Amino acid sequence: MEQVIQALSTKLSSDQISSNDTVKELHSKDETYHQTSMPDVVVFPKSTEEVSFIIEVAQKFQTPVTPFGVGTSLEGHVIPYQKGITIDFSLMNQILEIKESDLLVKVQPGVTREQLNKELKKYGLFFTVDPGANATLGGMAATNASGTTTVKYGVMRDQVRDMEVVLADGSVIHTGNLAAKSSSGYHLNGLFIGSEGTLGCFTELTLQVYGIPEHIVAARATFPSLTNAIEAVTSILHAGIPIARVEFVDEASVTQINKFSETDYPTKPTLFLEFHGNASGLQEDLAFSQEIMQDHGCDNFSSETDTAARNHLWDARHNLAYAYIHGHVGKKMMLTDVAVPISELANSVIYAGEELEKLQIPGGILGHVGDGNFHSLIMIDMENEEEVKKAKQFNEKVVRYALERGGTCTGEHGVGIGKKPYQRLEHGAALDVMINIKKALDPNNILNPSKIVDVDNRVNL
Repeated sequence: MEQVIQALSTKLSSDQISSNDTVKELHSKDETYHQTSMPDVVVFPKSTEEVSFIIEVAQKFQTPVTPFGVGTSLEGHVIPYQKGITIDFSLMNQILEIKESDLLVKVQPGVTREQLNKELKKYGLFFTVDPGANATLGGMAATNASGTTTVKYGVMRDQVRDMEVVLADGSVIHTGNLAAKSSSGYHLNGLFIGSEGTLGCFTELTLQVYGIPEHIVAARATFPSLTNAIEAVTSILHAGIPIARVEFVDEASVTQINKFSETDYPTKPTLFLEFHGNASGLQEDLAFSQEIMQDHGCDNFSSETDTAARNHLWDARHNLAYAYIHGHVGKKMMLTDVAVPISELANSVIYAGEELEKLQIPGGILGHVGDGNFHSLIMIDMENEEEVKKAKQFNEKVVRYALERGGTCTGEHGVGIGKKPYQRLEHGAALDVMINIKKALDPNNILNPSKIVDVDNRVNL
């Protein structure tokens, strides 16, 4: 490692290279329960050229490289289990170009979602993907993030037109173009998005953005049971109402919201909703949705058009994970992340709720149920081996239930190490194709090794 650091020092300044234990510790974890592991060195590039140089050095010395945004990942993606170099992209945080007439923006990977939207607002535009956390756009592309607005606008993969990627040999490629569609060649955008740094490091992203809707209405609806709430969502989707967000939160989670956000919402299964459009159309959509929900037993419905009130409602939802963390000091968060076909959603959520109740461990169920994606959030004592074991068994039950019904082990958080054990079960022989792609693009396995797929036996996780 001394040779690696010496080589890095030939082109990077001393303040771009850190072996400080505090800095390394900050890059040893993400926001969940996964075991920590410190890198040997953390580097802070400022340009594509510097990223290329770092990877060339890593290749020369066969040193693992782990990309790092702000550490909000939830399946251990940024944890360097084979140590080596962590590349922190926080200094590559420039919005390079806003092509207003094309509804496109070009950014560096360290730009955060909130930073981008603050700048886009000046142009009457916004970026749609909203995973809740103020994640970097490079990290969001790496995990194919989605979130609350997916039901209307799609996931990260739907928003990326082009990426600049540094490959394992230090060479630089572009994966797309600025056109709205193309039938030319393999779909490299789709390949690299969601690859979690295992195939290359992103240094620029060209993203699709949208005009800020003329009118926005947020709403909150409560139901007598979980089943009523989920079936109401299914009916709204079947009715073709162009809803922008629809989030489910169970009673236990509403309790945590009330404590943390100082709200007084009824402790019942609750839907948080949002509608985008013009004034007259929104009123029709809102009235139709309310009628459908009442057919499914909705006992309280309220809506907000005021910006501050809408933001307060969504802040309460977005802060739910932190509400659980603050409400259970000393425990770690496990967040399951399955997605199922809409027809299987109600039964899947009911099954997860019944299994969670058996655990007798603090937790709740929430999710972006408009696209069939839901989460079970569990607060576990990592010192209690039996509790950890029970939580992992619960996670496996929920994943297997989803896979058996044509779903996926991760709807938006990504694979990392947490969902790696289920890759063969979900993909079958297609996993071998993924392994072959990894070997072709990264033959020495230096790019975020041990994540998504195993190509050798160097690490058992």
